[in-house]
Parts: sequence; structure tokens; C-alpha cells
Amino acid sequence: MTVMPDATWLELCIDVTDPRSGMTQFWAAAVGGHATDPRDDTDPGDVMGNPPGGDLAMCPVPEPVTVKQRVHLDVHTTDVQLLVDAGATVLREPDEEISWTVLADPEGGEVCAFLRDQVGDYRLYEVVVDSVDPERMARWWAERFGVAAGHEGGTEWSLAGVPGMPFECFVFDTVPEPKTVKNRIHWDVYGKVEDFLAAGATHLWDTKAWTVLADPEGNEFCVFPPKE
Repeated sequence: MTVMPDATWLELCIDVTDPRSGMTQFWAAAVGGHATDPRDDTDPGDVMGNPPGGDLAMCPVPEPVTVKQRVHLDVHTTDVQLLVDAGATVLREPDEEISWTVLADPEGGEVCAFLRDQVGDYRLYEVVVDSVDPERMARWWAERFGVAAGHEGGTEWSLAGVPGMPFECFVFDTVPEPKTVKNRIHWDVYGKVEDFLAAGATHLWDTKAWTVLADPEGNEFCVFPPKE
């Protein structure tokens, strides 16, 4: 008997405080998408990704970055300078502990760049979620997406092959501190709200088109009705 997943992937969403900060243009360059035109002075536009599920919805918010992001994105690149030229700032160079470069996007959100000899048209590599209990979180989301949670040692658990997800991995990494503020990056899925609530999600609020929930560690996500 085949067990149907509760959810399929829709897109990622990134909070933007200043529509003029260059966030949309930066993320379009970082992932290999293209920026849409803003609808008005308060709208930063969106990033349309090449594969289905690769869009980045840019969400206007009033509050700026105040703490380290609990959710960040990893990208492939052939040259970190390309990201700097697009508006990023280098926070940490590769060293004895890490093999990647940590940058800040134009509004201060962390992004990690992994050097490659070649990259594809779409360059988002991973979504990384800080977690007090990464095994629990990975297994919870694995059940929702109908995939297996993987662990190759160390502090990370991950998901691959998520229905509709165009990047390689959904990673949950260990941190000591619990979540304290709203995430500036969240994900949207197709599914049934009642399935998530029955599995332990928390209802936050409703809109006309979607419902906002939180997973067991408080990470916000939006649920859209399943596609016909």
C-alpha cells in the first residue's frame, strides 16, 4: 500500500524590509533566476526560478534583520566575487573548520557559497534549518513529504527527493539555542491543513488563499490547498 505524503513543495519565501535594497536582484543572480518587476513602491518583486518549485517569493515586512537567521540558503558558485558583485558581503572565508564562504545578502541575512568548477542554470544547493533536535525535525518533515530522513554522522540530518523540490537537500543542523523570532526565510507547500495539525503543527493564522502554520520547533510555513 502506497502512503500519500501530506505535502508537496511549492516555493521558498524571503522577507524584505526595503524594496530598494537590491534583495530581489541579488537572489536572482545567486540562484540563477530572474527578477520580476515590482507592482508598486512597496513591492520588491519576486525571483522566478528556472525549474518548477524554484521560485523565491519576496515578502515585504517592516522589521529588519536582528539576529542570526535560523533558516539560510546555500548556493553553488564558480566565483564568490560574483555574489559580492551582486550585493553580498563576505562574513567568513573558508578556513580549517569550514570549506565554504559565509556571506550576508543586501539586508544582512546569511548565505553560504560553495565553490564548484561548473554550475547549472539553477544554483540553489540546500535549505538549512537550525534545530535544537535535528533528528526529530528531519523525521517530522520526512513524514510530511513522504521521504526518508538521512544521517551520515555529524550534527546534520537531511531530506532529499522531496516531491516538487528542485534543489538537492533540505538540511536540519544542530544549534543549542531555541527559536526566538519569526524566520525571515520560510517555505510554502501544497497540502491539507488538517493533516499537518494532526501531526503536531501549530495554527498561526489564515489568509484568503493559504494558512500559516508552525512546525514542532516553531518554523513558520504556509499551506496552500492541494493541486487538483
